[in-house]
Parts: sequence; structure tokens; C-alpha cells
Amino acid sequence: MTTKIEKAGPVDAPPPAPESIKAIPVRHYGRWVAAIIAIALIVLLISAFARGDVNWNAIPDYFFDGEVLRGVRNTVWITILSMVVGVVLGIVLAVMRLSKNPVTASIAWGYIWFFRGTPVYVQLLVWFNLGLVFDYINIMPIYKDEWSDFMTPFLAALLGLGLNEAAYMAEICRAGIQSVDEGQSEAAQALGMSHAKTLRRVVLPQAMRVIVPPTGNEFINMLKTTSLVIAVQYWDLLQATSEVGQNSGATAEMLFLAAAWYLILTSVLSVGQYYLERYYARGSSRSLPATPLQRVRANLLSFSNRSGGVGA
Repeated sequence: MTTKIEKAGPVDAPPPAPESIKAIPVRHYGRWVAAIIAIALIVLLISAFARGDVNWNAIPDYFFDGEVLRGVRNTVWITILSMVVGVVLGIVLAVMRLSKNPVTASIAWGYIWFFRGTPVYVQLLVWFNLGLVFDYINIMPIYKDEWSDFMTPFLAALLGLGLNEAAYMAEICRAGIQSVDEGQSEAAQALGMSHAKTLRRVVLPQAMRVIVPPTGNEFINMLKTTSLVIAVQYWDLLQATSEVGQNSGATAEMLFLAAAWYLILTSVLSVGQYYLERYYARGSSRSLPATPLQRVRANLLSFSNRSGGVGA
């Protein structure tokens, strides 16, 4: 029995490797033009202030002046207290606004309508000048005193800022409470929890994710709004720098100093707000946003990798 051996045909050669595609980046000339214009405007602005009649040495000389530091301390203090009043009263007003009781809901709506509809500067002046209307304050039998002794600049500033802020915080808290699904409340009530306990243990913790970001913005805005309390003669940062400027003859320089302190304080609050928002975003985001330090490290690592690739 014979076996036929077939000759193997020629082996097909592998296909040639495709040529690498050379991607040519699109040139955005408009970006370069916009950047050049922006830099030119900044240079012109800096040059104008450099040539101006400004005693820049006066700013570091008075930066840590005792009166200025007292103004900074009072500004931070009135900001914190006003926000505490605004947040606490805002939560109460938000609950009243969402109540099924038409009386409490109407009162909350009227409060928000009035305090949001009138400027905070006017409200400060009204509180400070109520002594023209009332000679005495008489809360029998708790307290009785002359209105001029009762309504100090600090109290006028606290009431003017805190009560105005409560109107805005009420709307922020209301939006946060309404963002929680109604099924959460229904499940809590099915377990026998009271309305107050449901609000405290179930609704508000979930609503914080919506409430915290705008509350941080309100805190920063409150810090800057405290500059209006100069109208009621409260010794804040602006009042302190104005007094120092009048006594030293460096009025404009002290305004620049006040602006520098406001920038420092708002920057510190912005950092705190960022980490607080990042904390409450843990349950809603799959991956938390990178912190500023992590972004810097990532940019440095990317830059070093590019430099190494170019050198190779």
C-alpha cells in the first residue's frame, strides 16, 4: 500500500504592518491671541498702579496693626454668629414653609418675602435707628432697658445680618429637604418614627449633600457682607482700616490692605468649603474629586514623564 505525500504549497507571507498615523494637532491661534491680550491688559493694569501715587510701603507697615487685627477678629466673629443665626432660623423656616399648616407656612413665606425683598443695608439702618420709634424695650418681667442701651452696634449688626441670612438659608434648606425622595420618609414612618425624628435622622442627613455647597457660598458671601456693618458703627475690618487710613493719611492704601485681608479670609474659607463638599460627596460620586495637592502631584508627575520622553 503506497502513501502519497503531497508537497506543501508556498506559505503566505504575513501582511505588512500598517504605517503609524501621524496625528497633527490642530493649532488654535485664537487661544494664543486671547492669552496675549489678557496678559497685556494685566501688565498695563500693574504698570498703571505702579506709576500711581500709592505708598505701597504703608500696607506691610499696618498689616498687623493692633486696630486692624481687632477689626479682623470682629469680622470673623460677627460672620460666624450671623451664619449660626441664619442656619438655625433658616432650618426652622424651611420646615414651617413645608408644613401642611397654612398659618405657619404663610408666616414663613411672609418672612422670606420681606427679608429677601429689602436690601440688607436698609435692614441694618432700620435696626440701628429703631430708637427713634421705641424709647424702651420692655419684655416683662424678663428685661427692661432703654432702646439706645439695648441696641448696641454689635446687636444691630447681628440682627441685620443674621435675620437677612435666615431668609436665604430657608430656601436652601427647603430645596435640600425636597431633594430627598419621599419614599425615605414613608419608609421611616412605616417603621413607627415620628415626623420630627424622620426629619432629624433620615431626611436632613441626606439633604446635607444639597445644602452644604450653597451654604459654603453663603458663608463666604457673609464674610464680605460684614463690610456693611460700618453703617451701624460696628468695629469691623473696613471700619478699622478706614480709621487707620484717616489717621495716617494713607486712605487708599488702607483700602488695599482691607481687600488683602478679605482675600486671605475668603481663601481660607474656600479651602474649608472644598473639603466639606468632598466629604459629603462620598455617597453620591463613584470617585471623589482630586484634592489640590493631588492635582499638583499629578501635574508634576505628568511633566516629569514628558520631560523624560523628550530626553530619551
